[in-house]
Amino acid sequence: MADQASAVTPGLALATPADFIPDSRKRLGWFILAAASLVLAATFVVQALFVSGVTTIGFANWRPLIYAYVIWGIALGIAQVLRRGEDGYKALFVLPAVLFTVAMVIFPTLFGLYIAFTDWNLSSFTGRQFNGLANFWQMLGDPYYRNALFNMVLYVLAVLVEYVIAFGLALLLNAQIRARKFFRVVFLLPLMLSPVAVSWMIGKSLLEYRFGPAATLARHLGWSSPTFFADPTLARLSIMALDAWTYIPFMMIMLLAGLQAMSKEIHEAAKVDGANAWQSFWQVTFPLMLPVSVTAIILRIIFKLKLADIIITVTSGGPGGATDSVTSFIYREYRDRSNVGYGTMLAMVYLILIIIFVTLLLKLAQRFVRNVT
Repeated sequence: MADQASAVTPGLALATPADFIPDSRKRLGWFILAAASLVLAATFVVQALFVSGVTTIGFANWRPLIYAYVIWGIALGIAQVLRRGEDGYKALFVLPAVLFTVAMVIFPTLFGLYIAFTDWNLSSFTGRQFNGLANFWQMLGDPYYRNALFNMVLYVLAVLVEYVIAFGLALLLNAQIRARKFFRVVFLLPLMLSPVAVSWMIGKSLLEYRFGPAATLARHLGWSSPTFFADPTLARLSIMALDAWTYIPFMMIMLLAGLQAMSKEIHEAAKVDGANAWQSFWQVTFPLMLPVSVTAIILRIIFKLKLADIIITVTSGGPGGATDSVTSFIYREYRDRSNVGYGTMLAMVYLILIIIFVTLLLKLAQRFVRNVT
């Protein structure tokens, strides 16, 4: 019996280590964390009031807040060990990643939210001043920002056309054709290039209206003034084409991977049942590819929402802001007008719109795939 008790007792001790942590040790952990949290909060409040001009007590910069945050992170780790024992030691492996995420994502977002409610122009001698909702009301009345939002709707809808082209290329490269591996590499080349390089090679060189090869060919075909980026509609279409040429291979390679993962027995069974090529695609291949297709489209839309580099390099938003995306417009608001406060407000509102749109898109896509399959 004694041997059995000695065999059971260690197992129980290992199974429930939290039961053996004294209450005094847990209280000490809570006290250390609360004290560090109080120091961090007090440092932030004092510095925020000082920067806002409410008080004259504060620090020359925000560096003390960084020190307070480091101390708080160390205190959090110590508190985890004191309060949770063995589980606390396990939490220490995750803690650095959490603290880094908070420091690199949460803090900048909160600071950006504060900047959005200030009048801060780098070319002004007055510095940063709190102006409430003035930037928000200015944004609602800004026709260029509304035009950029409208352009983003057009650019996102263009993803559907890109998907059709990418699916066709994936079907072609999945077929038994000559030099299939060679064409796979060739079609992937645009994805290997930087969008800025694509902008210079095609937008600035190939489509240049005076000496570009495309413009020269257009003149020979009867187009007297082949200016691809002077007309607003044609400029939008040209930007869409440049962006599509760059990123269609991304969708193509995902769809090609999905096609290659499909069992050949499914298509053989469809042929046995008398289905022709179109029926086999529409009733077998396309439904089975829906999960991959939805994933490719969503990822492509996310990339499209941050479209800026091609626009900035080729048209700088012109003519007259006709090709601006929201991201390129915000960039020009910072670079050309040095309007940090208003540009940050535009960025924060766009971030909220993206979160809402992507969340709804994911829910609708999940429901669509579930109903169809």
